[in-house]
Amino acid sequence: MSTKEKTLEDLLADEGLLSQNEIVLYNDDVNTFDHVIETLIYACDHTPEQAEQCSILVHYKGKCTVKTGVYEDLEPRCSMLLQAGLSAEIV
Repeated sequence: MSTKEKTLEDLLADEGLLSQNEIVLYNDDVNTFDHVIETLIYACDHTPEQAEQCSILVHYKGKCTVKTGVYEDLEPRCSMLLQAGLSAEIV
């Protein structure tokens, strides 16, 4: 490989994608679909369609990445999810 060729990791780092984190939402037996959808719209700026799709994925798969970005943006959003009684973490 020549010095001009970049690896995929180099390209991702240049684009700032390696420094990205994710909010992962987990399934529970407490919250309704409507509550999860409304909270995702509010906390993560989802469209109603996005929020509904994420809630279905969480229900059937057990978890779903609901937002990706830099930690400083995700931390207050994750806090809103937690305050609303949802189970989520930043990874």
